[in-house]
Amino acid sequence: MTYEVNFSKKATKAYRKLPADIRLRIDQKIDYLRNAPRGHDTKKLSGHENAYRTRVGSYRIVYEIEDEKLLVWILDVGPRSSIYQK
Repeated sequence: MTYEVNFSKKATKAYRKLPADIRLRIDQKIDYLRNAPRGHDTKKLSGHENAYRTRVGSYRIVYEIEDEKLLVWILDVGPRSSIYQK
């Protein structure tokens, strides 16, 4: 099963601000998420019913999975130091 990947408005804005080399690495991880959204390096976020995070070096991708729609919804992308702040 291949999942569709969509970005939230916040994630799109954060993604565009990243350096080109980091965006390339994040693109590779997103391609991986299409086939395995609950991969070996994925962690479920506590306090959220369906939110996960995955690592790309010192950057994080925070996302939700909607299995019934085969959808991965990217909520935010950014450096570890600021990604979890509200």
